[in-house]
Order: sequence, then structure tokens, then C-alpha cells
Amino acid sequence: MNPTHKKYFFLLLLHSILGAIIFGFPILSKIYGILIIVTGISFIIKNKNQHNEVLYASAYIVGAEVFLRMTYGNPVYEFGKYGVILFSLLGLHYSGISKKTWPYGLVLLLLIPGIFIASKNLSTPIFEKIVFDISGPVCLIICSLYTCGKRINVDEMHSILLSMGLPIISCCVYLFLYSPAIKDIHFNTEASFIMSGNFGPNQVATALGLGIFVFFSRLIYKSPTVFTFTINLLITSYICYRGILTFARGGMITSLIMVLVLMILVFLNFKTHTGMRLRPKMAFVFVTITSIVLLTSYQSGGYINKRYANEDNIGRERKHLVTGRLKLAVGEIMMFAENPIFGIGAGMGKETRTKKMGRKISTHNEMARMLAEHGSLGLIALLILIVTPILLYANSDSNVYFFLFFLFWVLTINHTGMRTAAPSFMYALALLNINWKSNVPEL
Repeated sequence: MNPTHKKYFFLLLLHSILGAIIFGFPILSKIYGILIIVTGISFIIKNKNQHNEVLYASAYIVGAEVFLRMTYGNPVYEFGKYGVILFSLLGLHYSGISKKTWPYGLVLLLLIPGIFIASKNLSTPIFEKIVFDISGPVCLIICSLYTCGKRINVDEMHSILLSMGLPIISCCVYLFLYSPAIKDIHFNTEASFIMSGNFGPNQVATALGLGIFVFFSRLIYKSPTVFTFTINLLITSYICYRGILTFARGGMITSLIMVLVLMILVFLNFKTHTGMRLRPKMAFVFVTITSIVLLTSYQSGGYINKRYANEDNIGRERKHLVTGRLKLAVGEIMMFAENPIFGIGAGMGKETRTKKMGRKISTHNEMARMLAEHGSLGLIALLILIVTPILLYANSDSNVYFFLFFLFWVLTINHTGMRTAAPSFMYALALLNINWKSNVPEL
């Protein structure tokens, strides 16, 4: 067996065992979280970030973030975002800041007035409430300052994605061991906490959806043998199976869109004979995924079908699910209309809704939140974040992954906000200039 493949299978096995060990000894999750930071810092400093070690360390903590939250391994809740920020700052120490990154410095400045406004109006604990909403954008900005304009080759990109995918393997093993037997579960059309490790299904589905993309991309680019292809297909399929059973739709729909876009881009960017060679494998993938969908439908008694059809337990349309989130977004736009210049202040959206509605409801839409809490300055910041990578891409080499990373950011922040570091990091990856020369899929 190829040494590279041996290392790959070893890493898969190691992280599978890690998930089982943490299930058996939950206290080890805290040690695992600390080791990620310590090892990441040592890794970067030892090599002086000569090979973009920052990206590998950041990718790993992004992949592990939800697993650590689920198993109480985080020293602090926003551990993943803080880790990415810390690693990125170390990277900036070694590489400096490119002149191309000035738009992101401007975005950071645009967020400051909202912080000052919130500090005067928020009830205690002020710092925690501001950090909860501002940590996502700050993570995105700091990481983008590091990645903007950097060149890496496609093999490095695949290794970075694998670093992100490995902890998701551990998460899946943990979910397998944690969840009761399917026959003992009484499904309904609500998001399933029991199938999400007793943690937020939306965040778990987002992480698993990212895992689907990571290992599906390996099906395309890193499966040169039937054995490797089979392993990657099994992993992709099982992550998909676990993701569907969370009954949280956003992460699964996002991953489906990314997979479809990847397939389209592969067929458009590679020669005809390559596309012909891919077709039989993709047909096999289609049959496998379809089988998983049918299996989950059968195991859930058809409730998963109703969930995705936006129906309640007896098949009636659940208008409140869509309109509920729509009302939140509309409410935030109204806040923007009432405070168009500086907004109501960072972190004030949730507090304002609590006073009006009598219960705490967090936003699911980062764009609407930016408008409400930062006003016109937030709008300018959003426009910068959207336009800058598009302009960079227009002047760079062909980058298949640009569309996918940028798409993940846009879709994710519109269904789960920036609760995890994943959308921030994926956005930053879109700013990399990836050299695809001499690269063809390993079929």
C-alpha cells in the first residue's frame, strides 16, 4: 500500500478510536481541547509557519469545535473562534499583513461604533453579550488578513480539508455510541437532540455537512484505487446518514448544494475523458446516497420526509417555522430602519427581542443581524465582505474551491449565523489563490 494511503487510513482509525475513548471517558475531552491549542501553537512556532501550518491548525480546531462543545471539552464556549484567531495572529507575526488586506481592516473599524453603543446600553454581563455576536466577524477578519492573497497548491488544500474532516470522524463515532437504537426512538418532525449528542442539532448538522463535503471532495480528487474510493464513500455515506438523523435541515441542504456545485465544476473544468471516467463512480455514489435517504425515511417512519417538506406530525404545512425565522429577519431590518446609521449596538438584537417578546431568541441570519446592530456601517461591511473575494477571484488563477467556500459562508450565515468558526474559516479559505496546474482527479 502507498505510504500516503497508509498514513491516511491510520489517521482515520486514530480519530475513530478517539471518538470512542472520549465517549467512555468524557473528562478526556477537556484534555483533547487543550492539546489542540498547545499542539497547534507548537506546530506553528516550531516551523515558523513556513508551510502555512496556521491553516492546518485552524482547520483542525474548526472541525473539532462542535465535537468539543458537545462533549464539554471547551475551556470557553467560543474556544474554536478564539483558537482560529490565535493561530492566525501567530501567522501574521511570521508573514506580516499584505497591502491587499486593507478592506478587512476597514471592516474591523466599521464594527467598533456598534461595540461602543452596546457597552452603554447592554445589561450585564456586557462583555459576554458583545463577544457572543462579535466573535464570528472578528474571527473572519483576522483569519482573512492572514489568507488574503496567499498562494498554496491544491495538494496542500486537500490536506487542510482533511485536517478539518478528521475530528468530524471522531464526532460521528461519538454520536453512534451516544445515540440509542433507532427502534427505541420516537421520532417526530422536530430537530432531534438525542440524535445530535444532546447538543444543538443545527450546529451538529452544520459540522456534519462540512464533513460530507470534505470526504466527497476526496472521492473526486483523492480516490485512486477501488479500496480508497470505497473507504471514502463509506465515510461520506455515514456522515450523511448521521446528518439526516439530526432532523436539522440547514447543514444538510448546504452540503447537498456544495456537492452538486462541485460536480458541475469538475465536469466543466476537466477534459471530456476525465468526465467520462467519473460518471460510473458518480452513478454509484448517487445510488448509495439515495439508499441512505430511503433508509432514514423508513427508520424514522416517514417523519424525515415531513421534516424536509416542512410539515407537522400529521402532514400539515408548518408555516410558523419559516415565518418565525422570517419574522426575526424582518424584525432586525425594522431595527435597522429605526437606527440606520450606527444600528442598535453589537449584541443588542437578542436583548431587544427579549424585552419585546418576553423570551430569548437568537438570530439565525448574520446579514440581518449586521444591519440591525451596526446600521449602515454594517451594510458597508457586508458589501466589502461580499465584493472583495469576488474581485480577488476575477484576477486570480482558476480556483474551483473558491465558489464552494464562498457558497458555504453565504448559505451558513443565513441559516445558523456565525455560531461556529466554520463559516469564518471557510470564507478565509476562499481568499487563497490555489494552484491547480498539473492537477487531475485521482480516479
